[in-house]
Amino acid sequence: MTKQDFGRDSLPGEKVSARILFLAVVAAIGGILFGYDTAVISGTTEVVKAQFGLSTGGEGWYVGCALIGSILGVLVAGMLSDFLGRKKTMLISALLFSISAIGCAVCADFAQLVVFRMIGGFGIGIVSIVSPIYISEVSPAQVRGTMVSLYQLFITIGFLLAYLMNFLILKGAALDATDPELGKAMFNQEYWRGMLGCEAIPDLLFLVLIFFIPESPRWLAVRGERQDKREEWKALREPGILKAVLIGSAIAILGQFMGVNAVLYYGPKIFADAGFEDPLFSTVLVGVVNMLTTVIALAIIDKVGRKQLVWWGVGGMIFCLVMIGLYFLPVTNLPTGFMLTFFLLYVFCTAISISAVVFVLLSEMYPNRVRGLAMSIAGFALWIGTYLIGQLTPWMLENLTPAGTFFLFAFMCVPYLLIMYKCVPDTTGKSLEEIEAYWKK
Repeated sequence: MTKQDFGRDSLPGEKVSARILFLAVVAAIGGILFGYDTAVISGTTEVVKAQFGLSTGGEGWYVGCALIGSILGVLVAGMLSDFLGRKKTMLISALLFSISAIGCAVCADFAQLVVFRMIGGFGIGIVSIVSPIYISEVSPAQVRGTMVSLYQLFITIGFLLAYLMNFLILKGAALDATDPELGKAMFNQEYWRGMLGCEAIPDLLFLVLIFFIPESPRWLAVRGERQDKREEWKALREPGILKAVLIGSAIAILGQFMGVNAVLYYGPKIFADAGFEDPLFSTVLVGVVNMLTTVIALAIIDKVGRKQLVWWGVGGMIFCLVMIGLYFLPVTNLPTGFMLTFFLLYVFCTAISISAVVFVLLSEMYPNRVRGLAMSIAGFALWIGTYLIGQLTPWMLENLTPAGTFFLFAFMCVPYLLIMYKCVPDTTGKSLEEIEAYWKK
C-alpha cells in the first residue's frame, strides 16, 4: 500500500500481500513487549514483597506503578503519533522498554525498581495505542480484523514467554545462594532481576525491525492537512465522534473489571490460594490456552464478526466466573481439577472475545483526522481500569474473599454486554472511511 492508494480497501476475496503481513507483524511485536512486561510481574511479586518488606498496599503499588506509567503513556501516545508519525512513536516505545528492562535488572533499591517499572509502563501505554493504529491503517478492510488481532496474538505470546521465563528461572534458581555478584544474583536469590531483565531480548528484535518498515500511508496522507490541536479537540466534540469516543472508553474500562487482568497479575497467588502445589506451572497453562485461543480468534474474527464473538465469549465468561466463585465457597469442597477446568475455559472465552476484539474496535472506530487523540482517550480509560484492578485485586481477595471477587467479575460482564448490544456497530468488512461515515450519520 502506497501513499497514493491509502484509501483503497480490498475487494471480497482479495488476499493480504506478504508486504502488508510483514508490516503488521513488525508492529505487532510491540504486543510481545506489552504482554511480557504485563505478565512477568506475576512471578516476581512474592519475592520482591519479601525482599523489600512490602505490605499488602506496597505489593499493590509494586504491581500498579507500571500502570501509572501506562496511563501517562496513553495520554501522550496519540499526540506523539499524530505529530511524529506512527513509526517514530513505536521507536520511542522500544527505547523505553530497553531502559526499563536493563534498569530493573541492575537497580539498587525498591525506589529505583519502581522508577524503571514506570518507564516500562510508559512504553506499554504508547505501544498499546500506536501499534494497533499502524496495523489498522496499513491493512485492507476485508482482513483488518485479522491483522489487528495479530497484535493481540503477540500480546499472548508475550504473556506465555513471561510465564515460561518465570517458571524456568524459578526452577533453576538456587534460593539459598549468597553470591553477591549481580550476574549470579539475577538468576539466584534475586531471580526477579532476571525475570524482568529478559524483556530486553524481544525488545532488541522490535527495535531493529522498526527501521525496516515505512511510515503509515494514511498518516502521510493527512499530515499536510493536519489541523492544530485546538481544532482536533473541537472535532472530538462533534456529536457522532463524541459518541464513538464515549462508547470506546466505556468498553475499554469495563473490560478490565471482568477479571482478565486480575488473572494476569495475580494468577500464581490465586492458584496458591486455591490449593495448587505448583502455581507457576498452572499459570503457564493459562498462557498456553490464551495464546492458542487467540490464534483461533485471529482466524475467525473477520468471518464471524466482532459482535458475535463478544456475545458467545462473554456469556461463557459469566458462567465460568460463577463456577470459579463456587469453588472458593467453603461449603462446596470441590477438587482442584474443577477449578482448573473452569479457569482455563474462562481464559478461552476471554481470549476469543473481548481480548481479541477490543484493540480491533478501538483502532478502527475513529476518523483518520482524530484517530490518535481519540484512541489515547479510550486507552486512558482502559489503563485507568487496569490500574484500579492492579491495586484493588489484593484487597478484594483479602476482604471480599476469592469467591466474592469472582462473583463481582461475573456481574461486571453484564453492562459490557448491554453496551455492545445497544451502542456498538459491527465494523466487520467495512473500510475506515465507511465506519467514519456511520458515526457522522
